[in-house]
Amino acid sequence: MKRKIAFISEHASPLAVLGGVDAGGQNVYVAEICKALAKQGYTIDIFTRMDRHDQPRIVNWLLDIRVVHIQAGPADEVPKELLLDYMDEFTNVMLHFIVESGTHYDLVHANFFMSGLVASRIKMQLGIPYVITFHALGKIRMLHQKDKDAFPAARLDIEQMIVDDADSIIAECPQDKQDLIEHYQADAEKITIIPCGFSAEEFYPHAKAEARRKLGLAQRETVLLQLGRMVPRKGIDNVIRSLKYLKDIPRLRLLVVGGCSDVPDFENDSELKRLWEVADESGVTDLVEFTGRRDREQLKYYYQAADFFISTPWYEPFGITPLEAMACGTPVIGANVGGIKYTVRHRETGFLVPPHDPQALAGAVREGISCPDKYRLLCENALHWVNENFTWESVACEMSRLYVRMIHPHHVLPRYLLQLKRSEQRSRHRRTTSASYVTP
Repeated sequence: MKRKIAFISEHASPLAVLGGVDAGGQNVYVAEICKALAKQGYTIDIFTRMDRHDQPRIVNWLLDIRVVHIQAGPADEVPKELLLDYMDEFTNVMLHFIVESGTHYDLVHANFFMSGLVASRIKMQLGIPYVITFHALGKIRMLHQKDKDAFPAARLDIEQMIVDDADSIIAECPQDKQDLIEHYQADAEKITIIPCGFSAEEFYPHAKAEARRKLGLAQRETVLLQLGRMVPRKGIDNVIRSLKYLKDIPRLRLLVVGGCSDVPDFENDSELKRLWEVADESGVTDLVEFTGRRDREQLKYYYQAADFFISTPWYEPFGITPLEAMACGTPVIGANVGGIKYTVRHRETGFLVPPHDPQALAGAVREGISCPDKYRLLCENALHWVNENFTWESVACEMSRLYVRMIHPHHVLPRYLLQLKRSEQRSRHRRTTSASYVTP
């Protein structure tokens, strides 16, 4: 019999269009790990918040995967920093769905702290064990963003409760595990390091010349690529500032891919406007092209066309985009933080540089383009490294091993199903007893 898993991802739907403020790595993680687990024989329901009035309650998305939209708060887009007040409603609606449908979930996999709060309450009510992937930790976020962090202060206490209550915790890299132990006193034995992955069906190497033709880029340019969510902590301003130290490089171009719309909206997108001002102040507006958001099927062409993919966030719990770039044979220059220092091998698959250091970033670019033979080796190493270690198939195998360890000790009917079964047995007993007194 197939194992049935309930994924909770309250703000990050696998069906969302990527590139906006709240649509990024977690959406990809949930979508791709569920696809890979379904191929291994799991049946999965993904519970996410309804954020449009026209969304159906249940979407039969892929074979053995459903997306269940939960009405919690207004059926509109709400910044994730404001969603905590709706988690009681999310929990109640999800509980009602589970009980009314009589579904037997072997395990709940929560994503982000608010989903963990829901999972904890479901465990309390129904006895279903849960695993949590935090994706980001409030205490670490506050170290970097300080008073700019817009999440409610209650997040920290909720995360601590989840760390203590969860049956298992997934850390996405060694730094994530270290942060959980040092800042939350997490039990190391409850933590399993399972990284994110990339889809080899979506991202693969292809001729750079052809990718550039598709995008209308010149063949003899040096193309740097920044791709992802447009939020301050991603350090896109750092990448832009590095260009003033590279102005002597002929035919240099930085592509900045992402945003809330397909065409850059400098009037209504405050972060995009700020980044344009950074480019103007640095005197590099002629070297920067803001492309706007791109559909996922287009992203591989940008990775394939670039000479280097650059990602220098202040902090990064993991970071999937560097994997996707390396899968296309493009080396990465990344910040020496979090998951990036785990996935990028310095001077083997790219370069690691300090965040907030545009000069160091410029130095890595110069080193990277200085020797064609060394550059070619970076590309080859990057491609081999990610295919050996970070495919979603291999990630799903590790996840499945964890699930099996968690499910076996708990492989009993949840309390609500036991109650329903006992109620049905009592009803059958009453009917049988009554029938025995009927004279034929």
